[in-house]
Amino acid sequence: MSQDYVPLEKLLEASNGSVYKLAVLGAKRALQLADGEKPLIEKPSEKALDNALREIALKKIKVGESK
Repeated sequence: MSQDYVPLEKLLEASNGSVYKLAVLGAKRALQLADGEKPLIEKPSEKALDNALREIALKKIKVGESK
């Protein structure tokens, strides 16, 4: 998977097909990353949302997990 592109199909698969759940999960994780949490992926981007979406696509975080 290219670092610059995350296929929507992978994101929807990871969010049980729900665009709403994907948006909420991505936003919450991006905020956590912006607040200083370490990314769960190798070679993170400078952008928190890019990292959050890559983590979701790679199933490093799942719908229903919260901190």
